[in-house]
Amino acid sequence: MKTDELREKYLAFFETKGCVRQPSDVLVPAWDPSVLFTPAGMNQFKDHFLGKVKLDFTRATTCQKCLRTGDIDNVGRTAFHHTFFEMLGNFSFGDYFKEEAIHWAWEFLTDKKWLGIPGERLTVTVYKDDDEAFGIWHDKIGLPTQRITRMDEDENFWPASAPSEGPDGVCGPCSEIYYQLEDGSDVEIWNLVFTQFNRVGTPPDNLHPLPSKNIDTGMGLERTASVLQGVPTNFHIDSLFPIVEAASEVCGVKYEYESDNGRRLRRITDHARASVFAVHENVYPGPKDARSVIRRLIRRAVLDGYQMNLREPFLYKLVEAVADASKAAYPELGQTTQRVSEAIESEEKAFFSTIDGGMKRIHRLFEEMNDEASVMVPGAEAADLLTTYGVPPELVQTLAAEQNFTFDWSGFREAMDKHADESDGGQRVLFQTGPLETLKEALRETPFVGYEQTEATAVVKGIITGDGKGKGDDGQLLSHLDRPGDAVLRVVLDHSPFYGESGGQVGDIGVISNDNFEFEVIDTQRHASLIVHHGRLIRGKINEGETCTAKFDVENRTALARAHSATHILHHALHTHVGRHAEQQGSKVEPDRLRFDFTNPKAIDDETLVKIEQDVLSMVSKGDEIRWDTVSLADAREAGAMMLFGEKYPDPCRMVSMGTFSRELCGGTHLTNTKQVGSFEVVVEESVSTGTRRIEALTGERAKEHREQTQALLNEVAGKLNCDASVAAAATVALIEEVRRLKKELSSGKAADYPAEFVFDAKAAKAETTDISDYNAVRAAVRGLTRRLNVAITDVLSRLDSLLADRSKLVEQLKQVTAGGKISADDLIADGTKVGDTLLIVAETPGANPNIMRGWIDQIRKKSDTPTAVLLASAMNDKVMLVGGLSRDLVDRGLKAGDWVGAAAKVVGGSGGGRPDMAQAGGKDASKLPEALQQARETMTEKLG
Repeated sequence: MKTDELREKYLAFFETKGCVRQPSDVLVPAWDPSVLFTPAGMNQFKDHFLGKVKLDFTRATTCQKCLRTGDIDNVGRTAFHHTFFEMLGNFSFGDYFKEEAIHWAWEFLTDKKWLGIPGERLTVTVYKDDDEAFGIWHDKIGLPTQRITRMDEDENFWPASAPSEGPDGVCGPCSEIYYQLEDGSDVEIWNLVFTQFNRVGTPPDNLHPLPSKNIDTGMGLERTASVLQGVPTNFHIDSLFPIVEAASEVCGVKYEYESDNGRRLRRITDHARASVFAVHENVYPGPKDARSVIRRLIRRAVLDGYQMNLREPFLYKLVEAVADASKAAYPELGQTTQRVSEAIESEEKAFFSTIDGGMKRIHRLFEEMNDEASVMVPGAEAADLLTTYGVPPELVQTLAAEQNFTFDWSGFREAMDKHADESDGGQRVLFQTGPLETLKEALRETPFVGYEQTEATAVVKGIITGDGKGKGDDGQLLSHLDRPGDAVLRVVLDHSPFYGESGGQVGDIGVISNDNFEFEVIDTQRHASLIVHHGRLIRGKINEGETCTAKFDVENRTALARAHSATHILHHALHTHVGRHAEQQGSKVEPDRLRFDFTNPKAIDDETLVKIEQDVLSMVSKGDEIRWDTVSLADAREAGAMMLFGEKYPDPCRMVSMGTFSRELCGGTHLTNTKQVGSFEVVVEESVSTGTRRIEALTGERAKEHREQTQALLNEVAGKLNCDASVAAAATVALIEEVRRLKKELSSGKAADYPAEFVFDAKAAKAETTDISDYNAVRAAVRGLTRRLNVAITDVLSRLDSLLADRSKLVEQLKQVTAGGKISADDLIADGTKVGDTLLIVAETPGANPNIMRGWIDQIRKKSDTPTAVLLASAMNDKVMLVGGLSRDLVDRGLKAGDWVGAAAKVVGGSGGGRPDMAQAGGKDASKLPEALQQARETMTEKLG
């Protein structure tokens, strides 16, 4: 049976049992902070199990995309482990229970209409105390007792060992179904979890029956397919082996099942598949959280290729193979192969540039271990190799074994526990607790009524202390509060017109009040389906159960709507002028300000940026209608609505349309006409990370103000630089270059004359002019200024002030350098004395800095045909600088410039040192400089004598 057929049969079978087929959740569920990746089919139904949401159905079935890396070291080595896999599941929320779940599992597995597996090939396990499940298997299904095994809580309870070790919360026994392979070994293909208890405290008597019992079952798609297809590993099933073969071809290595390269090719297959699905959902490789896991998978696969002598990116070539092998169930993968390939290739290139460094580090480590007669690779060293170079520990262990070294796994895990980026890709805390969870359980949701009305009469349902942002501080539920002040609180209502931050749009502000109290809302957040109002009690006493009026700030909401509607228009303009690959990677919508991140491998040039902006303004000026409709997902797709990969949309969904040019699924608040955006001004286009760019833009009055500021800036710059506005940009560049030149001349001592004030001669410089009547030309010049100065537009003038101050200071320092007259190496040689065969020069060089003094010493050593010892000094701003140098033959005699200069520095209250042939020191007491120079002469004369 083909894998796609097995998936469809499972879902169809449970539909016949009244289960509602639900789509897979996304790989990275943003709504659930307890996980990095979706680890199991039940994850999307956690609140259903807990009764915290309104139930539209009590039975469900899914095929869930999952990603776990807890068993990452076994991938490719064992027959059945993966990082990315599909889990078939059926679920009951207070509906059917053990008897139905067991009967249906047996029916699907053994009935010839479905899988037709011979019953004698199946055995089961139950929890040791679960007599009910044992009885169903034995008395109803007819399994003999020797094929039913009672197991302890670490094997057959969920969560594992929950009765004795916790955590508190819902839990229950399991029953697992095993298939017997031809060699007599067993493989688990199905797990039935019976969540029937609430664990409270320590044993005994800590398992309390739940009033509503649930079913959570899972069957591994790949494992069951391998059983039905009679192949030795999951990697040989029809949906995975084509990827193995593609990897073999790309790597130029023959696939042999038992070989090391065979294991490497299987691991490459797994990691390529996981990475493709993740990047498709916009989870790009990066340094933190879910992104760090994808980076780790890609780098592990690249290292496998490296061990097969590949030195150029190759993994990206498997993207098409993964998409093709998965197209029946996930045709959307085919829409993003180019984007996914580019992202993976970019990560490969970056890693290949560091691999050699990692391998050299390993070899140095082994050499040190041999020198020290060590036998165990330190875990901390292995952790550093992973976090710095991306070298996985199993590779270090393999290389160590070749040198007869062992590996400190416990030390490695301890070191990685301290590393914030490390994650197993699975669950952190299974079920959240705290006052918000208590309210969610009681209220299920806060209906949002803010699309239709600006204020609403509501009832206070919860008052919680704190803002919930403190680590480990969830706050406390209060029945009332009568202490107005600056402390931030949270208030939950039975319904609300306030928009909670989501979809990039920040939360509303406003007021919740009645005759007894006034609560200022400074932010609105979402906690799953609850709307949570953050703010301060301004006056009076607020009570739970009190009726009040909730009113958001209409002007602020309108400014948000302008920016949000402009974001949709910008997205369309990017597709027009940059390409369809410019997909949204994130956004933030604030009052009349938007930030939009999108996929693009390089910066957008100014000319294209102007076209994008003009396109947005053109669509704004047309005044197209903006509308939103609640439609089915199928109808939205048919209408061509843009859907972001990696987002899970409700069905039915809210589709926002702008004229005929834009349709997006969006829950945010919008205008009713594009003309209401008013104005649109791009502020900056910049890099966020490899392959991701960001545009920040303004709308409404903020855009107009920015435009006026931009137009005025060249005149303000011209006023500071005493030039015409048309050459202000060129004058700024000239100032930057002049400051750089002054610093170089001060270091070298080759000073030219500079006027006290900065003067820009546009004619002599043949300066490029700006047409100040053309706003686009003015803006391009201003953008060039901000890039050259590396500041925001608001900081340009202060940066210019700083540069002008630097210039004045440098000019003054150059004057000090030349104040004592011109000094040359020849002058210093002429003033030197002979001590034996050595030329000794000890001199004060007023105004000279260390770079100048070092330059003179080098020139003296080159010009002199005898051994030389030179010590030069200068005093500036009450500080003393000393630089000394010896020729090579004096160093060979055992003399050290550091000792010589250091002794002189002590006289002026300082210290220093350096190489035997050149040293530098500083001092604080300029009045003792003559004494220090005299000591230097006497000391060196004595050494040379």
